Amino acid sequence: MYNEVIFDLETQKFFDEIEGFDPADLGVSILSMYVRTLDENFNEIKGEMLSFFEDDLSKAWEYFKNADRIIGFNSKRFDVPCLKPYLPIELTKLPHLDILEHVKEVNGKRVSLNAIVKETLGDNKADDPRNAIIYWQKRDTESLRKLKFYCEEDVRLTKEIYDYGFKNKKLIFKDYWNDIKSIDIDFGYPVTKKIDELQASLF
Repeated sequence: MYNEVIFDLETQKFFDEIEGFDPADLGVSILSMYVRTLDENFNEIKGEMLSFFEDDLSKAWEYFKNADRIIGFNSKRFDVPCLKPYLPIELTKLPHLDILEHVKEVNGKRVSLNAIVKETLGDNKADDPRNAIIYWQKRDTESLRKLKFYCEEDVRLTKEIYDYGFKNKKLIFKDYWNDIKSIDIDFGYPVTKKIDELQASLF
């Protein structure tokens, strides 16, 4: 059995509203996560989408700490530093797959989530990312609804990109010259986890 958390967050401020470039100073408005359990063949048994606004962020820790893998996009360089002021332990200590990190390792360059979403899934992000901050700054009922929808949609897209890459061992996007590019990718679990589970079943 594998417990996974696919997550994304939105911030309260733009970088030009803070001093320096530390994501921890941006403030987190909302964190959304898809929490699921997979069987030994990596088929999803159950899953649910959860969202936490700033006042409830501490509740997310229970899901993170019980995960065999947390999954995000640009999450090691951005999302994890953003969450540092809110969670009791650094997420860097948990098993973490950053999709962008894998893409850059193979491609040699960073690629946006939407570029991969468009060509791999034939889909698009739900809104302009800048609007997420504006929604938080307005903070009326309708704006908060739009913020939650946008963040959850980003989680859905991240999950579908991850699932596609896991199953097909490739991702597709347009490069700088607008040419379609397909790269080989491996999101498989380390063999050691299967060995550990086998050993545990013997006792």
